[in-house]
Amino acid sequence: MPARHLPVLALLIACVASVAHASQPPAGDRPETYLLRYHFREGDTVRWNVVHSCEVRTTINDTTQTAETTSTSVKVWRVRQVQPDGTATFEHVVQDVDMRNRLTGRDEVHYNSRRDIAPPAGFEDIAQAVGVPLAVLTLDCRGKVLKQAKSQIKATASTNGGITVCLPERPVAVGAQWSLPHPIDVPLPDGTVRRVESRQTLTLESVKTGVATIRVSSEILTPVNDPRLESQLLPFESSGWVRLDMDRGRILGQQIDVDKRVVGFRGGASSIRYLSRWTEELIPEKAGAARVPPAASQSIPAGREVAHHVR
Repeated sequence: MPARHLPVLALLIACVASVAHASQPPAGDRPETYLLRYHFREGDTVRWNVVHSCEVRTTINDTTQTAETTSTSVKVWRVRQVQPDGTATFEHVVQDVDMRNRLTGRDEVHYNSRRDIAPPAGFEDIAQAVGVPLAVLTLDCRGKVLKQAKSQIKATASTNGGITVCLPERPVAVGAQWSLPHPIDVPLPDGTVRRVESRQTLTLESVKTGVATIRVSSEILTPVNDPRLESQLLPFESSGWVRLDMDRGRILGQQIDVDKRVVGFRGGASSIRYLSRWTEELIPEKAGAARVPPAASQSIPAGREVAHHVR
């Protein structure tokens, strides 16, 4: 390059650098970001109070029937192993359950696992699932399920709600969103299964005194034009919030709501409305409570192990 062009080139480089620097906000104006992660220790026993209420109101040819279910239970995670990268393996147990079912025109049916020696008819599977390991799961520090071994026990008492919410890969600021795909396999009357795609969207709503509040919503992505199929997808369209203790790395509480209605699922004169609320609240650890040693782990009865592909 001729020497006479060098001053001009230097001036252009200086101008570009000046513009690039001006486009960056001052350090004090940049939003603060937060690394959201779960933290566990070997031997931890973490408990949550879980309350699930559900009302399904069905109308067919001017006849309406309502089914109401309310359950209160204690969910327990017994942490057996934690890797250096934060990946934790734990047993999932339902410690106890109190459940009530009420159907229009019938007496209420009530089962309390701490009080009733024998469960009432229809609650046998619930009783069998209480107090035993229902699954052994391995989660990474973001809450992604890497591996799970499920018991063959019908764990109806613990199947409502997901294992936990998945946290973002990188530090995020308040207002940031991330989403996760959630395929749903819906059984059809002819014995086949249809795959329906849905998505869970999470938003970091606020951070106050070390607690992150995350808004959660789930929506169906696959176009559904059949009311019969749509009625089976009602529980999967939800919204709510989760509170995460960022220092301790665990869920303090959450609430997930569903309020959806479908018309014509059994002809034009039919409708179904599904209302549900799922809440969890962390039970504080007792002062001086003994931690369960990893060697005390129970084996899961007659289970099967499923490895999940990690992307």
